[in-house]
Amino acid sequence: MFASERLKGIDVFVCVAQCGSFTAAAENMALTASAVSKSIARLEKRLGARLFQRTTRVLALTDAGTAFLRTCTGVLADLEEAELSLQAENTEPRGRVRIDLPGTFGRTQVLPFLVPWMQAHPLLVPHLTFCDGLVDPFREGADIVVRIGNANEWPQTLGHKVLAHEWHVLCAAPAYLARHGTPVSEHDLAHHQCIAYGWVDGRISPWRYTGEQGMTLHKHAAPQWVVGNGEGLLMAALAGCGIVQLPTWLAKQQLHDGTLVQVLPQLATAGFEINLAWVKSRQAQPKVRVVLDALIAGLGTQD
Repeated sequence: MFASERLKGIDVFVCVAQCGSFTAAAENMALTASAVSKSIARLEKRLGARLFQRTTRVLALTDAGTAFLRTCTGVLADLEEAELSLQAENTEPRGRVRIDLPGTFGRTQVLPFLVPWMQAHPLLVPHLTFCDGLVDPFREGADIVVRIGNANEWPQTLGHKVLAHEWHVLCAAPAYLARHGTPVSEHDLAHHQCIAYGWVDGRISPWRYTGEQGMTLHKHAAPQWVVGNGEGLLMAALAGCGIVQLPTWLAKQQLHDGTLVQVLPQLATAGFEINLAWVKSRQAQPKVRVVLDALIAGLGTQD
């Protein structure tokens, strides 16, 4: 039997198994129900095995059908991957790319380089969404996800790369320090107004310190201000509301121009990982591959 003969009916069989009926598969493949039924019958005859258990109400895979489906879906996936890889060598990236970004980080760190990069690739159609929670790319339809922390919660079906690490510092506005003094030890923080990040459910994020043994410690401040947004934390600190712990990517400009001043530098510590994740099955698509490369180049220098 020629190899091409072995492929006949496999696509119909997989479609029927996934749709659960001949009628639904016929609609999906733009065929008649009779054509689908005959294709399955020819395939079963060629294999010498029943693939489906048919009743008036239920269409179910037999044991042989279940095993054959597992093999067929793997073969079709390999063919799709080979086709995409071949197209990637000869196709200019084009089409819709869904990218989900953390709110503050996405707006302040990703968009400044991603927008002009996208403008240089006019055949790409970016769909950008912003969410600070964990996103399931399969359910949400995202091709690429950028997240700070929480990489251990991603499924193994996602590709993953750590791009960089945050660096967290304590800082305050000069006007606040002029009124309340500059702390010289961790214990002094108990006498200062503190600004902390808060979640919708009422939880308050602890500050992260580097301890004497180099370990990262989590300390719960007693905040006078609780703000559930990174840009909000920055604005409260600039207004002189108290001492705040911020990642340097967020406060870099303010620390440089002196509108914020770092305090207790001995407590500065490494923060969370900046992670890039993507749906593995789409990685070979040119539109996804080039955006991944752009994000890796643009975010790999963050600290």
